Amino acid sequence: MPVLQVNGEPQNVPPGSSLQNLIASLQLDGKRFAIELNGEIVPKSRYASTTVNGGDKLEVVIAVGGG
Repeated sequence: MPVLQVNGEPQNVPPGSSLQNLIASLQLDGKRFAIELNGEIVPKSRYASTTVNGGDKLEVVIAVGGG
């Protein structure tokens, strides 16, 4: 299984996984977040069509409300 970095931590993903699959496995559905893949922000409209590969580096930033 390919290994990529998610917020600096190794994460195994099945070959050919999309960002949408990764989001589901990280239990982020329904949360407000942004994803940076190898230094570039990925628009939400491209999550399903963007595949992740071994060696990729992702940063996931979750919006936190408060005041």
